[in-house]
Amino acid sequence: MSQFKTPVAVPLAPALPRKKQGVSPCAACEVRHLAVCSALETDDLEELDSILTHKGLSAGDTLFDEGEPATHVYNLTTGCLKLYKLLPDGRRQVTGFLFAGDFVGLANSEDYIYSAEAVSDVNLCSFEKHKIDKLMNSHLSLEKRLLGMARFELAEAQEQILLLGRKTAKERIASFILMLSERAQRRGEPDNPVEFPMNRNDIGDYLGLTTETVSRTITRLRKSGAISLDSDRSIVINERDNLVDIAEGF
Repeated sequence: MSQFKTPVAVPLAPALPRKKQGVSPCAACEVRHLAVCSALETDDLEELDSILTHKGLSAGDTLFDEGEPATHVYNLTTGCLKLYKLLPDGRRQVTGFLFAGDFVGLANSEDYIYSAEAVSDVNLCSFEKHKIDKLMNSHLSLEKRLLGMARFELAEAQEQILLLGRKTAKERIASFILMLSERAQRRGEPDNPVEFPMNRNDIGDYLGLTTETVSRTITRLRKSGAISLDSDRSIVINERDNLVDIAEGF
């Protein structure tokens, strides 16, 4: 409209509530204390909020495939993801399971070194990698938090090497049940019964066992009284000390 025309009066629309300066939706996130953003002060969360987009996946959807350009990193806010690699002969090795608060996709290589798939319906915060790198440069506490999470991932990777290399099937399953219980406790969720969003095929591919061996071993643990089945996706730990002894090979 030209500035020389007489403006036409129009009814005023109701005023929209203004976002308070310095207040970000990230401050109300239920998993903030677990996530990488816990490193930022409340006043700094607006910077994080300005570079994120929200992404949802249904169970079975792929977040990214191994070999794709690593353009984004993600923070999981609800649900469960599995990470896996495909071997040249077509076999699959599940390398980890991620839950609310976990960070995924950050790597030194230009391409993703594993695939990520939703085990259940999930929600994520998505960040372009170059933007999160820039934010880390201006907030060293964020970089330090990511380093701490990387150390935790390394510890878990070392534990899995022990599972695959030294433990029996019974010890692997007992260790896996206890690991899921401990991780639920860290998230502030009930640690017993232990929820299993993944199926037994996924568990087998993580522990280096066949699906049949996973089922037989869970049955053996149930008959021993150490656990009971609440449902196909939920296990009750009846005798935690006994289960710990089994996991440690006693």
